[in-house]
Amino acid sequence: MVAWSYSFRIILAPLVDALYIQKVGRRKSWLIPGYFLIGGCFIYMGMNIEDWIPADRGKPNILRLFYPMLFIHALVATQFIVIDSWVLTMLKKNNLGYGPTCSLIGVPFGVMFGSFILVEFTSENFSNKYLRFSPDTGGIVTFPGFFYFCGFLFILISILIGIFKKEKCNRLEDNHMKLNIIQYYIILWKVLKLPSIRVLSIALLTEEIGFASSAFTVWILQLIDAGVPKDNVMLVHSSMIIVKIITPIIISKYTAGPKTMSVYLIMSPIRLMWNITFVTFIYYTTKFITNNGKIGFPIYFYVILIVLFMINNILNTTMRLARFSLFNRISDPRFGGTYMALLNTFSSFGISSSTSLAISLIDFLTFEECLLNYNNDCSTSSPNNACKTNRSSCFVLVNGYYVESVLCILFGIGWYYIFSGTFKSAQVKSFSHWMVNMKNNTVKKNEKT
Repeated sequence: MVAWSYSFRIILAPLVDALYIQKVGRRKSWLIPGYFLIGGCFIYMGMNIEDWIPADRGKPNILRLFYPMLFIHALVATQFIVIDSWVLTMLKKNNLGYGPTCSLIGVPFGVMFGSFILVEFTSENFSNKYLRFSPDTGGIVTFPGFFYFCGFLFILISILIGIFKKEKCNRLEDNHMKLNIIQYYIILWKVLKLPSIRVLSIALLTEEIGFASSAFTVWILQLIDAGVPKDNVMLVHSSMIIVKIITPIIISKYTAGPKTMSVYLIMSPIRLMWNITFVTFIYYTTKFITNNGKIGFPIYFYVILIVLFMINNILNTTMRLARFSLFNRISDPRFGGTYMALLNTFSSFGISSSTSLAISLIDFLTFEECLLNYNNDCSTSSPNNACKTNRSSCFVLVNGYYVESVLCILFGIGWYYIFSGTFKSAQVKSFSHWMVNMKNNTVKKNEKT
């Protein structure tokens, strides 16, 4: 739920564009305090995390954990607004397509710290198996130690940015305008009314539905539900860090050009058909466990799993890189934070909503039946418990994941047929199709074609 803050960054973007301290810098005015606050939140969590998540596997205090995490994610979303808008004025126009490359290389490092180190290095089983010479209790990293490290790291980075990174005075930028908050919200509304943006927004909100059944969150849950050890799944998933770093470096020369969405449209049907490999793999994983029980999986199982993750990462990263490159090219740098946040909001909301919908629909599309009472459909906890009371068990008649995968693929085919032309035209339209003009403190559409 806390990740949804990224989908609502558009609410903050006009504030980020309008409010700043001139002497500090338009972007540094938000970047430095934001990093300090994030660091402070992590230190606060380090002081309390053992009370919120007891080591004796007691009931965790989810609400106490939720609020600081929500605040951190809101701050991180704000930092994304700052960085995205800074890139538009920091890079030359012919290099704007390379802006997302830096972001997509840096983000995996954060994912590695947040998932791999936190999950694996705090795991006693993983630490004893891979990191220690002799078994011991607990992981090699503690929860408080991890949060303290992250907190002081963010504070150190904010200090270094404040001292060493110089920001170009925004008054020297082309067509510089000093606008107030209300005017930025007017700009936002006018951008939304642009015909090109309206069509593009619908495409962005629906583009990920076709790939929802193969989203990493959905697939990891399906693997764990099938019986694959969680530590092993997370280890394989986290090992993709190298792929996520290398892919943008190699692909950027193709996505940074004027035909960036041509690459996107090539990868889209390939990724769509790749859903079939996920469904097949889950099916045979379930069948293997049914026949052999929850025993150790053979090496070739994990080799196949790594290949599937790797190819899906390449396809997903390439499409994201192409999409973000388009955003950089069509956004107006005069109000870059607002413009980029709008496009990223549509994209983030489309991804978040499709993934959440995919997770929730699996249970809805799954049909079960009690082994000794065919009139009991095991649809809720009450009939499920009644089945167990009669010394029976529920078995799956139809796995909702398979049904959902078919529906997603069919939707993706229809989406590609409808919106492929939208993305083709978006990359060749003149910049005037995406601009709004300022005249006498009012915002008007640019009439040029």
